[in-house]
Amino acid sequence: MFKKAKKGILLVQLGTPDSSSTPDVRRYLNEFLMDGRVMDIPYWSRLLLVKGIIVPKRAPKSAATYATIWDSQKGSPLLYYSKIQQEMLQKELGEEYHVELAMRYQNPSIESALKKMEGMFLESIRVIPLFPQYASATTGSVIDKVMEIMRTWQYFPEVSFVNSFCEDDLVVATFTEHALKYNLEDFDHVLFSYHGLPVRQLGKVDPSGELQCNDDGCATCKVETNAFCYLSQCYGTTRAIVKKLGLKADQYTVCFQSRLGKTPWIQPYTSDTLHDLAKKGVKKLLVFSPAFVADCIETLDEIQVEYANEFKALGGEQVAMVESLNDNPKWIQALKRLAVNN
Repeated sequence: MFKKAKKGILLVQLGTPDSSSTPDVRRYLNEFLMDGRVMDIPYWSRLLLVKGIIVPKRAPKSAATYATIWDSQKGSPLLYYSKIQQEMLQKELGEEYHVELAMRYQNPSIESALKKMEGMFLESIRVIPLFPQYASATTGSVIDKVMEIMRTWQYFPEVSFVNSFCEDDLVVATFTEHALKYNLEDFDHVLFSYHGLPVRQLGKVDPSGELQCNDDGCATCKVETNAFCYLSQCYGTTRAIVKKLGLKADQYTVCFQSRLGKTPWIQPYTSDTLHDLAKKGVKKLLVFSPAFVADCIETLDEIQVEYANEFKALGGEQVAMVESLNDNPKWIQALKRLAVNN
């Protein structure tokens, strides 16, 4: 009698340096920015820009920033919470499943995770990129890498991928629960700050190449959720949370952070939004960053330190951050549902 094979679940996060040292941060940035889906320009231009200009200049500064959020015991916050999510999901799914964790860039690598799973002769592998909204530079890159590695396998279990979960009710409920730890009436405005993308990447989802997107997106993407439009999914997540919280249209703003380079990125930029709100007399902000399922450098430093200081310099008084999904049991239930519902 054949022994029943387990079902595999591969959770994949974006990545983190192995430490906050400059050499480790440099390795991470090189791998991350040399990905053709992240820096979507011709290879030789990308090589010159990344290795000749961006990384040499950015690595020491980023290393100093990572050092401020790095825990002497837990290490990288992103990796720490991702491991907890893996462990909690494994416990929820039980012995019929095997859950692995990988980082798209650096360690634990997708290669090492799949190598382990290959030797287990699993019945199936369900890949869950841990990005609520689909983008070619995140979810697309994970799927691309997994397929590239598995191409060499001599046997193939059933393989499936989660495309997005931008409006998942348990994800929305978790963000809402974390927001309600605050008294919403204490804040003048609510900010939904998503990770940005170059505008050109929005149009690339159209194989015809004819789609041209405005810097702040088309009117349709702000009211309808498109399966492959990152911007429309950001607005979809926002609408779901806003509805749950009962916010009115004038009580919140959607914006985009982490711009890199001089080409147009999705607008409005978070920094510009802070300036506009400060001019209107807004003093206290509550900020969501629903592109992330675990607190990381973008939430712990970019928003809570960099943007908070910028806002206070403009006359603002407070920037409070809504905790990411992290180890909330509701989020683990959402992951479980994504894992078992193919």
